[in-house]
Amino acid sequence: MELSDLRKEPHLSASSIGDYIDCGLLYKLGRIDKLLPEFRADALEFGSCIHLALSDFHQAKKDGKTMTAKELHEQFERYWKAAAEGQENIQYAEGKDFKTLLMEGKELLTTYYHKCPHDQFKVLSIEEPFSFTLEGCPVKIIGAFDLVEEDESGTIVIVDWKTSGRAYSAAEVDRNFQLTLYQMAAKANGHADREILLRFDCLIKTRTPKFEQYYTSRTENDFKRAEKKINEVWRGISNGVFIPNDGSQNWRCKNCSYKKHCDEWFER
Repeated sequence: MELSDLRKEPHLSASSIGDYIDCGLLYKLGRIDKLLPEFRADALEFGSCIHLALSDFHQAKKDGKTMTAKELHEQFERYWKAAAEGQENIQYAEGKDFKTLLMEGKELLTTYYHKCPHDQFKVLSIEEPFSFTLEGCPVKIIGAFDLVEEDESGTIVIVDWKTSGRAYSAAEVDRNFQLTLYQMAAKANGHADREILLRFDCLIKTRTPKFEQYYTSRTENDFKRAEKKINEVWRGISNGVFIPNDGSQNWRCKNCSYKKHCDEWFER
């Protein structure tokens, strides 16, 4: 089943769970009230276009073809133009615009092309949708693996692509909830008897672009903690608990695309 079909039914995902934990009101405004955001963040659009270009790159590899760096650039440029060229509702960070991000994307992908050890793995799938259920949660947990690879020993490697302004710490990777969810999904969807590794492939938007890979794995205790968290999130949602996280320490508030709706909610 396609991810678009899975989204038609009540569900939770790594992003929706993250939204609810970060700010319950954000979850409500966007996912229950289905209000349109006031703007589209440049970082989200940029990351999506990088993601699409990488999907094409690995699909070509799976099909037995080799995409050149120039072709990878062309794919990104096509996606970026379709998403952002002439779009007035994209909010750019200071010093950024359509052209600077076009160049930045190509530079990041050049680094990825030359630094990522593509030939060490067999591509099993790209953008593979998944769903699974948990005891105590009446809705499915859904999502899609960016990339699933297999190494020479037969180990399954679940890859998530990230564009980031900084490197990740080992602790961040080891505690990342999305990766925990991915391993739970892999075990529930045909890989329960396989050795599984998790990996962030991170394109880092520093002055000199960097590419870093971060490997991690999860234990049964990690799964138990995640299951508890998911069930508590669903309990809050089903009971209508949507607490806004508007404190001064929440850096997301400053650039939240639902700020106007949030202010209106407080004034009711």
